[in-house]
Amino acid sequence: MQVVMFSKHLQELSVEEAGRAVKAIGLDGLDLTVRPGGHLQPDNVRETLPKAVEALKAVGAEVPMITTAVTDDDETAQNTFAAAQECGIRHLKLGYWSYGGFGKLDENMANARAAIERIAQLAEERGVTACLHNHSGAHLTASGSLVARLLKGLNPDAVGAYIDPGHLTLEGGLSGWKLAMDEMKDRIRLVAVKDFGWFREESNGNARWRQKLVPLKEGVVRWKEAFECLRSISFDGVVSFHSEYQGWGSWKDLNTEEVLRQTKEDYEYMRPILNR
Repeated sequence: MQVVMFSKHLQELSVEEAGRAVKAIGLDGLDLTVRPGGHLQPDNVRETLPKAVEALKAVGAEVPMITTAVTDDDETAQNTFAAAQECGIRHLKLGYWSYGGFGKLDENMANARAAIERIAQLAEERGVTACLHNHSGAHLTASGSLVARLLKGLNPDAVGAYIDPGHLTLEGGLSGWKLAMDEMKDRIRLVAVKDFGWFREESNGNARWRQKLVPLKEGVVRWKEAFECLRSISFDGVVSFHSEYQGWGSWKDLNTEEVLRQTKEDYEYMRPILNR
């Protein structure tokens, strides 16, 4: 099992600086963003990804996966998959397909499935695994059942599931998260780690509940149980820490140094659960 940090919230650091920072925490390396606004831009990925990987190797950091915005077999996808293959990166996170609203699900699913079939063919040609990340909200991948439907019958070594117990718990807090994992179990290749809590807010006499990202030890996800499930299927893929402690979606708005400090605390909390 390789344990890395999602580089999204290390954007103010260079790739090399980010690598040094996560190694200091005790992690194996980076889940590197290769998408618009990321550490690397997709339009010149064939040139920049090899340089980034070499820079990270020089500081002892691995890059077992990259995060992309790919949603079809277009030129960007072809270049990104080729670059990953050339760098020995086996796993890629794909982008998202939107849910268009009530009554649109079948149409949305058919369009997404067609695109995923094309991506699967490209992934097979390049010897990589492109993974769908379950994400709460108005995404087709909000539901584990829909992820399983989108991937059904396709080569699991070409297109797999990137499970996120945080998002699964948000959509199915009692047992829905586990049922979702069960539906995807034969295709799980990547795992995201983040947690949340519910916060009550009042405005003009009206109350509402909103989810916010919190430290792992304070959240609602049943991590021990989730990883017991993963061990039962002999999961040995990549675990990516999503330290999204910046902006309105977090219980606090941390700067980069604070994000790294909190990630170290999260990792120490998870180490016994990960058996590391």
